[in-house]
Amino acid sequence: MKKKVTIAAVGDILMWKEQVACAKLASVDQYSFADMFAPLAPILSGADLTIGNLETTFSGKGQPYQIGSARTGYPRFNCPDELARDLKQVGFDVVTTVNNHCLDGGPNGLCRTLDVLDRYKLAHTGTYRSPQEASIPFVREVNGIRIALLAYTYGTNKQVIPAHMPWLANLIRRDAILQDIAAIRPLVDLVIVALHFGVEFRYTPTANQRLLVQSLLYHGADVILGAHPHVLQPVVTPAISLAGGRKKRTLVAYSLGNFTSEKMLHFDQSQIGAILRFSVEKDAHGQVAIGQISVIPTYCQRFLQGGRVRFRVIPIRSYLKHPDPHLPLLQRKKLRLLWNRAIQIIGRKPSILIE
Repeated sequence: MKKKVTIAAVGDILMWKEQVACAKLASVDQYSFADMFAPLAPILSGADLTIGNLETTFSGKGQPYQIGSARTGYPRFNCPDELARDLKQVGFDVVTTVNNHCLDGGPNGLCRTLDVLDRYKLAHTGTYRSPQEASIPFVREVNGIRIALLAYTYGTNKQVIPAHMPWLANLIRRDAILQDIAAIRPLVDLVIVALHFGVEFRYTPTANQRLLVQSLLYHGADVILGAHPHVLQPVVTPAISLAGGRKKRTLVAYSLGNFTSEKMLHFDQSQIGAILRFSVEKDAHGQVAIGQISVIPTYCQRFLQGGRVRFRVIPIRSYLKHPDPHLPLLQRKKLRLLWNRAIQIIGRKPSILIE
């Protein structure tokens, strides 16, 4: 009898100052982000394993919720703890915490972020509080299929990893990643590698990115989840040759864009992301294969409700077909253009359903 698991993944979970402000509850020092995610809750909670890239920190109230901006250089992010609670409630099971903003609150902020995620039972990988914690790879068995998730970043902006704490964050070092894959490969059925890499606001991966991805797939990775460019990039399904002449279908999303974000610089596409959803099947002989793949483009919409700014993340195609009062005609026309461009960037392929 076949075993089957459905996995969903999204890109960068960013929270800029205005997004945090609109989540503040009236008259109390508390926040709720639930309404932002409500339109996608059925999709996110419907998967057996849902993965996101947490590109903010929970550094505590002693640090502002945003310092600087995309226009003034490297912004530094911090977010109310309630975001972790609401991500868990909407369906996220695990977040990668290693990216160029993971040290925005320093080592203490990094460690506190993991403490908050633990409090809300939201699993995490990529950053660590100790060398012992860093030595334990993330493995989750779901429906009888063992899944490993490894995560790495190209760097940490101007926040330097202390020399005596090199285990704080996984950096992209090809040989080290290959060693990690080789160690975990015999113990699991599926290896997912999350890479925070690439060039911001570029719609195609660089030659170096392609070479790195090709190497990781050849040496045992099954799925690559890319983040950092803040716009979508192609989703592809390379076939990798195995011993004995058998071929294995792999899956690469070079960038899933921004799951949540304000408009960054002049790029409308920075409000566009995608949910990558795919099934993994394991037969009675232990052979594992990636099954159906779909991509659901999303839009982080800024709108007014009762005279107050609000944000929400919506599935684009569904809302274009069935708009509500918060998506007026002018915004629908703009969203249609963004949808067409997003589909062009992702690429139409017979093996991938775009929803």
